[in-house]
Formats: sequence, structure tokens, C-alpha cells
Amino acid sequence: MAGINESLTFYPLGTAVLTISDTRSEESDTSGALLVERLTKAGHKLLDRAIVRDDVDAIQAVLQRWIADPEIEIILTTGGTGFSPRDNTPEAVKPLLRREMDGFAIAFQQKSLQTVGVAAMQSRAFAGQAGDSFIFCIPGSTGACRDAWDGLLELEFDSRHKPCSIAGALPRLRDVCS
Repeated sequence: MAGINESLTFYPLGTAVLTISDTRSEESDTSGALLVERLTKAGHKLLDRAIVRDDVDAIQAVLQRWIADPEIEIILTTGGTGFSPRDNTPEAVKPLLRREMDGFAIAFQQKSLQTVGVAAMQSRAFAGQAGDSFIFCIPGSTGACRDAWDGLLELEFDSRHKPCSIAGALPRLRDVCS
């Protein structure tokens, strides 16, 4: 049966949060703050957090550094996934991926449809694997980050979730979370 098996060991994941915005600062970044709060409350390790402007080179520079860090296993980005002229997250991130996780986009769209209705169709949220890291790209609204975390990412990142959380796909946990 799907769900958290409390008898199993919880393994905290190494995470980083990247806010992609031309206007947000650390003080006004409620989306990044929500993700950080949810990750740390769940017991995961926040290893880095940054805010960059919505520019392909700037986004890729941070992500490439994080992908090269073996302690950063999960990267969450927020912002830049819509259709405004400055929304460049998919264009920046997808070339770095070796595999896409189509199921995240589908699950996020379904969840988002319940909260924002047909506006969910305008989201280009997606996820994939770059090196040994997994990157989840979420829209920039606090509500979208809440939709992505609550009932989706919170379970996917919990090593006790069965069947198969993302933890089992990480090199250091393949033998213990299979």
C-alpha cells in the first residue's frame, strides 16, 4: 500500500533552493521561504539558497555549481516557468538534464488544477535529473510552491515512502531505499 512506513529509517536529503526572479529579494521571496521552511521542517538539510535574475546564463551558473556538489541531491527552483517574455527557467534548465521526470509535471498540473483552475495550463513546471541531482522547477507563486510541496514533493522526498521515493534513486541511498 502506498504511503509512509513509519518503521523505516528517515534519511534527510541534501537540498538547495533557487529563486529565479528579476524583482525578488531575500526579504520578499515568500516562495523560496516556503520551500525552505517545508524542507527543513520535514528534516531535510538545506545546503544552499540563492536568488538569481531570470537569465539563462545566470540560472545555469548556479545550477552547474550545485549539480557538481555531491552533497546537493535535490534542487528546487521557483519562478520563471510561465509565458512572460522573461520566463526562461525551462530554457535554462532543460539543456542540463540527462532525463526528464514527466510524472512530476503531470502530478503538479493535476494538483494545481484543483487550486487555480484552468490557469494551471499556463505552467511549464517540470523536473528531471542532471548528473546525480534531481531538479524540480516550480512556478514562482507561493501557492504553486505549496501545491508542489504538500502531498507531492513532501512524499517523494521521504525515504520511508513506499513504493519507491526519489531517495532510492540517489547514489548514497540506492542500497538502503530500494
